[in-house]
Amino acid sequence: MIEQIKLDLKNKLEAFYKDKYSQDIQMVVETPKKVEMGDISIPMFMAVKALRKPMPEIVAEAIEAIKGFNLPIKSISNAGAFINMFIDKTELSKEIIIEALTKDEKYGESNIGLGKNIVLDYSSPNIAKSFSVGHLRSTMIGNSLKLILQKCGYNTTAINYLGDWGTQFGKMIVAIEKWGNIDEIKKDPINELSRLYVKVNDEEKNDPSIGDLARAAFRKIEMGEEKYVSMWKWIREESLKESEQIYDLLDVNFDSYNGEAFYNDKMDPVVDELEKKGILELDQGAMVVKLEDDIPPALIKRSDGGTLYITRDLAAVFYRKKEYNFEKALYVVGGEQKLHFLQLKGVLAKMGYQELSDSIYHVNFGLVLKDGKKMSTRKGNVVKLYDILMQAIQSAKAQIEEKNPNMANKDEIATKVGCGAVVFNDLKNFRALDYEFDINQMVKFEGQTGPYLQYTGVRIASILKDKTFDYNNVDVTLFEKPHYFELVKLISQFRMTVEKAAAEFAPSVVAKYLLSLAASFNKFYSLEKINVEDEKTRNTNFAVAKSVRIVLNEGLRLLGIHYLDEM
Repeated sequence: MIEQIKLDLKNKLEAFYKDKYSQDIQMVVETPKKVEMGDISIPMFMAVKALRKPMPEIVAEAIEAIKGFNLPIKSISNAGAFINMFIDKTELSKEIIIEALTKDEKYGESNIGLGKNIVLDYSSPNIAKSFSVGHLRSTMIGNSLKLILQKCGYNTTAINYLGDWGTQFGKMIVAIEKWGNIDEIKKDPINELSRLYVKVNDEEKNDPSIGDLARAAFRKIEMGEEKYVSMWKWIREESLKESEQIYDLLDVNFDSYNGEAFYNDKMDPVVDELEKKGILELDQGAMVVKLEDDIPPALIKRSDGGTLYITRDLAAVFYRKKEYNFEKALYVVGGEQKLHFLQLKGVLAKMGYQELSDSIYHVNFGLVLKDGKKMSTRKGNVVKLYDILMQAIQSAKAQIEEKNPNMANKDEIATKVGCGAVVFNDLKNFRALDYEFDINQMVKFEGQTGPYLQYTGVRIASILKDKTFDYNNVDVTLFEKPHYFELVKLISQFRMTVEKAAAEFAPSVVAKYLLSLAASFNKFYSLEKINVEDEKTRNTNFAVAKSVRIVLNEGLRLLGIHYLDEM
């Protein structure tokens, strides 16, 4: 509502200047830096620059125009070049609260994406490697973006583009043949395969011939040699079992699990098209597409005829465009892959598909660090995500038992709190930044944590338990109090926050908003007794608290975190 008033002010002022002066002036309508200055502020610099009139004259004229706009403005003043306004908090606040209560979980929905399709490529773990903490970022950023985009009306397709093809499988086969014990591997497939993967990479440093053996072994898979294909399929199946265990814990699901191998029979038409269009060139025995001077050539085929990651990605783009008719394709992939996506977009543009190239977005993210260093499966410097989730769940359970020892379903709640703690700790950070992984900090029930948000929701649930109230019979004068209106303003900003997160592909926008909302409610709770004798005051307090819980619960859901009624 408040944001709508700002938009109306902007549009009406711009129309006023257009009608009076035939000038297109882009006005800025913002929130003052200090709350005592007002609820809305309009800097008039742009109007002065465009109309070349003195500032006092411009300000006075604008104030008179605003008075005639029929908006819920209570008072207008100016401080130099800024026009500051207080809005009529009473009826406006009541409207906002009633909208939140009546729409419930649909509150904050947007229609900016209606009729538009978006595909999201995320998680995409490499088969034969443990699902590490490093995979958490792609998985949870992608999952949250899917939910946020759906909230904005988009049709989404979630794709888990499994890393189930490539030279690493040749390395795994070489490692199994050289140092593996089949019985030991079958007892504990992922741990044993991970150990062998670290070993083969260590050995390759001293013996480059291992790389040649790996490429030869993978080439046999590509050529369909039964023994090697059978080994590849078994490694893939075992790896998927571990991934599904993680996805079940995190409540993450996908519409497609078509991995790299799915595109094996779809690459030749792409290579043929590149050849026909005369943009595929021979370079030291390999086939490449040369791009702009500042972008290295894209390697399409190795000298031995083997295909590469970008070849499969090109095939995937064309397949997905045909299958899902997407407006945007989001690739939630680490920032280290920036060059790959520049090359992918560059090749598409050179093929004549500029619009398709422009529809691809690399949603990059930073590293999860362990003791200040990047985690690496090759080096064995990796923390398994499953182990971390179990540790977080146990920590949550210990805190729950201390606070509420007689709770019946402690294990279920501890799972939701522990997993939520790990997820929120990731998503509260702007995705492009690196962050240090600290399990002890993320599971705390206070501070900027997931459990803090869940606990705030539980506190409100406890206040409202078995209570009834009439949200039409409230004391609107209470909304003049700063701590009441601060909450109402935050509640009104939910849709705008979701739209901003969707536009920036940044779940952290929602996460930070929820922290502000929870902090504002807890301040409110410290200043006001909620369940008071006066009926109108009690109704008002219950209505505000319930509205906060609606937004808090829905915001947590958009981050892929469960909200709770007790903990």
